[in-house]
Amino acid sequence: MCTNVTSVVEIGGSGLGTSGWFPLERAVVYFDHPQDAAVDHALCIDLRGAGLARVAVELDAPSARRLVETVLAALGSEEVRELIEDRTPSPGP
Repeated sequence: MCTNVTSVVEIGGSGLGTSGWFPLERAVVYFDHPQDAAVDHALCIDLRGAGLARVAVELDAPSARRLVETVLAALGSEEVRELIEDRTPSPGP
């Protein structure tokens, strides 16, 4: 069963591909049948740059949850919050 749950978000950063590093422009996140991962369904993340530049990730649900929790913990640590507070854009009106 396909979920058709897909989100696209603009991002900034860099990805490492077969030709070296490239700037990332957007992420496409969806939960569906994976192309390669040995599970029935996976959280699939495509980190995309200009043209065909792409880094793809397929994670089983428990791994995806652990990754999200780990990212949020890292960004929520006091030391990191101090570094990014001044760089976080304020919400619009």
